[in-house]
Amino acid sequence: MGATSKTEGAAGIIWSDLDGVIWRGGSVIAGVPESIAAVREAGWQVNFVTNNSSTRLADQEQKLCSMGIPAIGNVVTSAQAAASLIEPTETVLACSGPGVIEAIQNRGARVLDVRDALLDSTFNQANIDAVVVGMHRDFCFDFLHMGLSCLLAGARLIGTNDDATFPAETGILPGGGSLVASYAYASQLTPVMAGKPHQAMAQLVQTRAGSTPVARQIMVGDRPDTDGVFAQRLGIAYAQVWSGVQEKCAGPVDGVSFNYTGNTFCDIATFLLNNTAATDDLRLARQ
Repeated sequence: MGATSKTEGAAGIIWSDLDGVIWRGGSVIAGVPESIAAVREAGWQVNFVTNNSSTRLADQEQKLCSMGIPAIGNVVTSAQAAASLIEPTETVLACSGPGVIEAIQNRGARVLDVRDALLDSTFNQANIDAVVVGMHRDFCFDFLHMGLSCLLAGARLIGTNDDATFPAETGILPGGGSLVASYAYASQLTPVMAGKPHQAMAQLVQTRAGSTPVARQIMVGDRPDTDGVFAQRLGIAYAQVWSGVQEKCAGPVDGVSFNYTGNTFCDIATFLLNNTAATDDLRLARQ
């Protein structure tokens, strides 16, 4: 785990999204580092669960650390979730960023970067067991063509996540789900999705939660359709913040009700610090 207080984990676990909750693009959301420090000092374990698969795990941890949020060992990504769907004996074409490539290598499988495959005259589509698609900003027609040829040759399609968009400092950008959709439409295959709110990510989080009861866990997110549904899958409380893509509303949204709401993570942290002593089950609380 990251550098936190000795009592961390006594109160429960806060699972937090990153994009739109902790930061927007390269900028931390005001007050969040101090709020995380406060809840950790009070005994909460704070982990980060993100559908961002584009960058390596160490880069995401370092970005948090550079913002004043210790995070070594505290990040779970959709790249890791996608890699868990791969067998170590398989060969994978990665139409993605370096985060997916790293995760598949750590899984022990053979992975080919689509960029390299395009330049390899000996590349054989029939040798590919799975095509893993994740967010990458250099997505292009040739990448889609290469991935499609492998899918038509029998490879299965895995998507790191199905977020249509994600929030950045410059506005709302296309998400990994938009890229996966192009491969699915071209191949007429149904992708197996890995990240929130799907089962592969849930299994990773449940393993990390260990013996902590679901009644003492909470998911903080900005997207009801991913973060909120993910909380439902895990059976834990959901806190909706308005610092990301979702406009402020009373809910429910996409069938998801909010146990807590706040403008930012800071509001959720303050509420948990001041109001949860009266109940052992965060799912019963309402802000």
